[in-house]
Amino acid sequence: MGEISGRKDAHIDVVLHRDVSARSVTSGLERVRFEHVALPEFALSDVDLSSRFLGRTVSAPLLVSSMTGGTARTATINDSISRACGELGLAFAVGSQRVALEAGGMDGFSHMLRRAAPDVPILANFGAAQLASWDGPEMARRAVDMIEADALIIHLNPLQEAVQSGGDTNWSGLLSAIGRVARAVSFPIVVKEVGSGISGRVARQLVDAGVSVIDVAGAGGTSWAAVEAERAPTAELRALGLAFRDWGIPTATCIREVRTSCPGTPIIASGGIRDGLDCAKAIRLGADMTGIAAGLLTPALEGHAALARSLSGIVEQLRIASFCTGSRSLNELRTARLVGEDL
Repeated sequence: MGEISGRKDAHIDVVLHRDVSARSVTSGLERVRFEHVALPEFALSDVDLSSRFLGRTVSAPLLVSSMTGGTARTATINDSISRACGELGLAFAVGSQRVALEAGGMDGFSHMLRRAAPDVPILANFGAAQLASWDGPEMARRAVDMIEADALIIHLNPLQEAVQSGGDTNWSGLLSAIGRVARAVSFPIVVKEVGSGISGRVARQLVDAGVSVIDVAGAGGTSWAAVEAERAPTAELRALGLAFRDWGIPTATCIREVRTSCPGTPIIASGGIRDGLDCAKAIRLGADMTGIAAGLLTPALEGHAALARSLSGIVEQLRIASFCTGSRSLNELRTARLVGEDL
């Protein structure tokens, strides 16, 4: 357990202090340009960004996405996130609960998260690779109960595991395992990648297996191959990780593919989402929610007030983007006119 916690702690340090963003691949959102509406004919304060997600109302379609789990800093990060999101009415997802589940401890995961955020959607989280050896439905229930979550994320990270020293590389039968979990539990299952994207074809397989929500987590943001390269114990493993730094499907492409393949499925757009304008573009392309993680790690470590300020700024950017497209609501934003589109 100590080895896994140490690895996750190293991940935080690498993301905070090294350049581990994708380089030659982008999210694709920079190519989306809205037609500016010079006469909105309503007040900025009239813009309503609220929506429903996992049976609860959120003030904006913004999810503080999974950051970390199983480290000494998890409690600080999760406390900041739960308090800030509780104040602002935003959804959040915790990092991997693997260490807490296998060790029988909490590691920053407890009912205190729900106490701090009683009304917002909370998502539990563990990796698909663990389903090869776990009793999936039992662990899923424990993960959700541990934090009184509304849903469970099962994250996919085959590339990260493949370039990681000692990674879990046997992914045989995991689609069926995810399906068994989805059929056995009473809460929604969300499946997300960690930065290489989910294609329309794979999303359709997951939805057919019983998955309720897809988080595309496309390429263009943090590269977990680059993260593993930065902490690689040998030059050979470092070179292996760097070779795949720009691997993956751009986020914009993922959103469109998954929306086409799964027209009725809620989609979370993450991967290179950096501000409220990116959120607006993702919503316009077909996402229902947007997720940001790495860009919020520093304020989360500073405390809930710093994180709340960062989140409020992102929401205000989204509000202004809606205002300047003549969109009073998210439904209107989804049909806002684009110019010079080249996706």
